[in-house]
Amino acid sequence: MIVSRRTFAAATASGLLTASAASAAELGNPDNPPQGRPAIKDNPRSSNVPGPQNKVLDAQFPSSVMPPSTDHGEVENFWFPFAQANRRVQDGGWTRQVTVKELPIATTLAGVDMRLTAGGIRELHWHLPAEWAFVLYGNARITAFDQDGRNYVADVSAGDLWNFPSGIPHSIQGLEPDGTEFLLIFDDGNFSEYSTFLPTQWMAHTPVEVLTKNFGVAANAFDQIPLHELYIFQAPLPAALKEDQLRATGPQGPTPESFAYSLLKQKPNFSSPHGEARIVDSKNFPVSSTIAAAHVIVRPGAMREMHWHPNADEWQYYISGTGRMGVFASGDNIRTKDFHAGDVGYVPRSMGHYIENTGDNDLVFLEIFRSSHYASISFSQWLGHLPPELVKAHFRFSDEMLKALPKNGDTTVVG
Repeated sequence: MIVSRRTFAAATASGLLTASAASAAELGNPDNPPQGRPAIKDNPRSSNVPGPQNKVLDAQFPSSVMPPSTDHGEVENFWFPFAQANRRVQDGGWTRQVTVKELPIATTLAGVDMRLTAGGIRELHWHLPAEWAFVLYGNARITAFDQDGRNYVADVSAGDLWNFPSGIPHSIQGLEPDGTEFLLIFDDGNFSEYSTFLPTQWMAHTPVEVLTKNFGVAANAFDQIPLHELYIFQAPLPAALKEDQLRATGPQGPTPESFAYSLLKQKPNFSSPHGEARIVDSKNFPVSSTIAAAHVIVRPGAMREMHWHPNADEWQYYISGTGRMGVFASGDNIRTKDFHAGDVGYVPRSMGHYIENTGDNDLVFLEIFRSSHYASISFSQWLGHLPPELVKAHFRFSDEMLKALPKNGDTTVVG
């Protein structure tokens, strides 16, 4: 078996997947009773829906309306759209989240989609889980403060990451020209963005005499403090970055490690005419010790190969394009679902799956794991690294098919 960063493939990898797809189309579902399109070829009205239906959603999710004939059994729902999550809108921006409450299968990670206007602030806070973020749009300023009294102030833009370890206090503010939108990932599926540690609430619920002792000022210094959380609020734009960095730095100096990382400026771990992938984990972003990720681009007609992850569940966020994912949940339990921009997918550890670009534009998505490192096992590469007769005994492959199995080179994205 091979555990590799390079485990993406297109639908026609050396002819291998083309042959597999053709076989599946001929065989239909190998189980009885037969189901799907081949089963109703002589009676097409078997799939008719004469009662009420949501034609808009049906058109978006063809793999649910008419699943591939190879789908079978029961698989827990692994799809949820951010569009269906309730938005909390305030002056300065909005937020919405997908946690285990919205997607029960997603026990290891939770996600938040947040928008801040230019000047809009997500107030100072901290929380138990680590916070990993990917900037989807615009520009933001982030701040942090570590346990040794050192500060961090930086600007991030679309394609950049940040990571704040558990308990590290931080803030986020949108910058010109139009603020920012970003995806937040927390290493706990039960996490709620609305239950963080907010200093406004702490201060409002602390006796004034305690505040005066703590800060060494007169009681009237606290006459104007807010008596409720701010959460997201509009504020003036911050000063220039160098000025803020200078004014925020104390005698201990800034943090020695960076809490931000420019993922899309990283050279791809794999690149071909059919797609590319960039992988980030604790090897190249050391502060991110609990979350690993891959940014994947699959060109039209290509496919993220059949594979699985041996070390962690996979939480997915679809940035652009359209695709479908098939998940193999062991036994004869297989399910296929369609995905669009803004959707969340989730695949439990070691469940086999593939992701196919079904549209005319690039399919772009994030694979995110609660792990210090990225690991993946390729189905085709595994077979290519076994004794040929052992593979033939299992699958009755021809000699030509056996030669097509990959052994050397990279099968990340092909076409």
